[in-house]
Amino acid sequence: MALELRHLRYLLAVAEHANFTRAAEDLRISQPTLSQQIKQLERTVGAQLLDRTGRTVRLTDAGETYVHYARRALRDLAAAERAVLDVADLSRGHLRLALTPTFTAYLIGPLAAELHTRHPGITLDIREMTQDRIEAGLLADDLDLGIAFHGPHLPGITATALFTETLSLVTGADRPDAGEREPLPVRTLAERQLALLSGDFATRIHIDAYFTTHKVQPRIAVEANSIQALTEIVQRTTLATVLPDAITHDHPHLTPIPLEPALPARTVALLQRENAYQSAAARAFTHLTHDHIHNRGYTPA
Repeated sequence: MALELRHLRYLLAVAEHANFTRAAEDLRISQPTLSQQIKQLERTVGAQLLDRTGRTVRLTDAGETYVHYARRALRDLAAAERAVLDVADLSRGHLRLALTPTFTAYLIGPLAAELHTRHPGITLDIREMTQDRIEAGLLADDLDLGIAFHGPHLPGITATALFTETLSLVTGADRPDAGEREPLPVRTLAERQLALLSGDFATRIHIDAYFTTHKVQPRIAVEANSIQALTEIVQRTTLATVLPDAITHDHPHLTPIPLEPALPARTVALLQRENAYQSAAARAFTHLTHDHIHNRGYTPA
């Protein structure tokens, strides 16, 4: 029997669900059909790929090896299909982009708008997720590009530095100290109530490390897992927050106040899988991202 792509997809579904019934439901085929197709695959390969003797179905040693190459084959085939469909004149195309949450507040809006203006035929799939999930998605070929921070990366990830992100204390524009231009000593924050991002944000971890280094324990009155909620709260209360300076550029009701010592800057990077096929849409997005950073005057990396 000739091997067909459906056999690989069926095997991967069973391996993922560890159960024939759930895999069949996911594939929208009957369980007997799925079992028959897997047996055909095992006869073609000449080895038992699944252990069906336990409460759950698991891969045999041969199955683990086969699945490793099956995933790679399907990933490479998907890349080949995208390459064939790719249109160099950018009259159509598709881009799968992921970014860490803070960039939704100031970066993705202008970039998406510019991409649509220049190349309206390109569709954009935007996902917000943590950096580790972005890198895993790139390696699995579920994403084309990611925007996150430069630092230790998973093997197989290539990072291109974009700009340096700086952070400051942020208050409402009508607060008494909103016009303050002299750096504010960090020790004074011990006497101040803050509204900060919740601990699942990399930015909050970065801020907490800064406070710990300088032995400051500010009073945290509000924690939010939304930057929009945080900026709304700061505009309407006497609370201050700590956010990237770039977020305040398009918010006239927010004012950044520098801290002394300054919070450590972070390098923003464009991530992709090493040696991955780069579509015309991905190349276009990379180009306009560099244009936007230059035009906005962000600090070079």
